[in-house]
Amino acid sequence: MRTRRAPLAATLAIASLTTLLLSACGAEVESSPGASSETATVQRCGEEVEYSVPQRAVVYEGGSADKMFALGLTDHVHGYVMPPANPPVTESPWAEEYAQVEFLSDDLLNRELVVDANADFVVAGWNSGFSDARGITPEILDTLGIQSFMHSESCFNYPGFPEQHTPFDGLYTDLERLGEIFHVEERAAEVIADYEERVATVQEQAPTGDPAQVFLYDSGTDKPFTAGSQVPPNDIIRHAGAENIFGDVEARWTEATWEAVVEAEPEIIIILEYQDQPAEEKIEFLRSNPATAELPAVQEENFFILDYNEAISGPRTIDGLESFAQYVRDHDARR
Repeated sequence: MRTRRAPLAATLAIASLTTLLLSACGAEVESSPGASSETATVQRCGEEVEYSVPQRAVVYEGGSADKMFALGLTDHVHGYVMPPANPPVTESPWAEEYAQVEFLSDDLLNRELVVDANADFVVAGWNSGFSDARGITPEILDTLGIQSFMHSESCFNYPGFPEQHTPFDGLYTDLERLGEIFHVEERAAEVIADYEERVATVQEQAPTGDPAQVFLYDSGTDKPFTAGSQVPPNDIIRHAGAENIFGDVEARWTEATWEAVVEAEPEIIIILEYQDQPAEEKIEFLRSNPATAELPAVQEENFFILDYNEAISGPRTIDGLESFAQYVRDHDARR
């Protein structure tokens, strides 16, 4: 469970109307006077780290960039790394913010790129951006004098300093911690409150009765790659009033078996849309694959396409929740 420096209600009470309006549109907010010389001690997964205010952040994928932009921190972002799976940034709610910073690479995050960018801060997830195999970890960056921040949702299996959050709570925790690092706590509280309210509204509207069984299909033909309990789609599914057939698997993105999918008889299949792996190709595979062709969801064409940036830790998961929740309500009405 996350903690806050002050009760949320008290923080909201002193936030100005201007801040409210800025929060809604993604405009930039000035850090407090003298913030550049201040430090903040904030957890990086389960480890306490002292941060100075970054001025040249490198952000990896849409979720990292969106968190910074949502907090009005565009001026602190030097550039972004966006691998091919990500949709075009021109389609983002923060397209104007992306246009103000530098596109650094469409490759995976690596140490050379970060050093060449003269970065003083890197935002990414564990085993997605940061990687032992690729030689870019928070510990390595520490030795280079480069600060780093990991998505709390990805701390589930971070070696040495694991930390577990439900995925949506991980999003709120990240916004709160980034707010402390950049000294924009009030802005962070406003953004978090907006997202919490939107999630609560979805939960209030969720169908009652037996939840629809949902299978998320990420990729894979011999075996399906899917969502366990520790990634945002699990929260999207459960908050919408449905049930992830692999929601009891204590893992993040995980490999399953087609036999387990068939046994669960999912009524709805979420297709994860990658820019370089179109959803229609995955749907066609499920229709033609003998192991899945007779599934209720396939027979009834109950496919919901979830955008890549709605499935990784970031503000757009709330958009994904709202869209999927409407789909679940419509499905429930047809049952």
